Amino acid sequence: MTVAEGDRLERCFEEQRPRLRAVAYRMLGSAAEADDAVQDAWLRVSRADTGAVENAGAWLTTVVARVCLNQLRSREQRRETPLDVHVPDPIVSPETGLDPEHEALLADSVGLALLVVLETLTPAERLSFVLHDMFAVPFDEIAPMLERSSAAVRQLASRARRRVRGQATTPDPDVGRQRDVVDAFFAASRRGDFEALVAVLHPDVVLRSDGGATRPRMTMVLHGADAVARQAFTSSRLSPYVRPALVNGAAGVVVVAGERPLFVMAFTVAGGLVVAVDVLADPDRLHGLDLPPLQG
Repeated sequence: MTVAEGDRLERCFEEQRPRLRAVAYRMLGSAAEADDAVQDAWLRVSRADTGAVENAGAWLTTVVARVCLNQLRSREQRRETPLDVHVPDPIVSPETGLDPEHEALLADSVGLALLVVLETLTPAERLSFVLHDMFAVPFDEIAPMLERSSAAVRQLASRARRRVRGQATTPDPDVGRQRDVVDAFFAASRRGDFEALVAVLHPDVVLRSDGGATRPRMTMVLHGADAVARQAFTSSRLSPYVRPALVNGAAGVVVVAGERPLFVMAFTVAGGLVVAVDVLADPDRLHGLDLPPLQG
């Protein structure tokens, strides 16, 4: 590769970086791991022969996807037992709005609830769904990555799509209305008003909490308005520490004691009701998050 070719490749890679990070975040559910995957991809790309590459953007997407696929497969091999629930690393922003970097990463409303469902897919299903349904990569371009036929990849994406449609709800588009519902949730919890709390919860609401290895008692999945409302009452003493935030672009909160984050709570609000609450309660992972200053 000549110096001029190398310069062109680097410019192209930087132009594509936002898209590549977005692919990697959807594949891995972690902004930090997504950045590592993109950097790994650049190391591979910078040493490759690019003479036969016709569509640089598509080729770079393929390279990043392969890196992510390897990481997902490695996770599966290291994991001795299936996780009861795994809440991916959230992207937390102030209520004032997303910065441009987060906007690119979270385009197409990639809520935390959707990422939780993606965690339940096999690596092959996740790759097929993410690349085809989210980034419009043709099945015949995905097939070589998985060493399967285009028809088989189509089936993988279809199976993943059914899982996503069955478990992940698209949130209401108006973040202000989402915030009204979330505020009503915490107001009812503070007052001890069980009926008012149940009234803002969908009858089939699901709460998923990931406490990690440090707080296993905080790892749980609860179904139904009554169960979620009772759990909210047990946590009502934390109300003074609730800080409104955007969590993956939707209304959510960070519970902060002093300078220490205790929980990040993502709410999925649809039809004016809370349909899902996803809680990251793992102290180790909370400590590693890049949290912005939040107003009380």
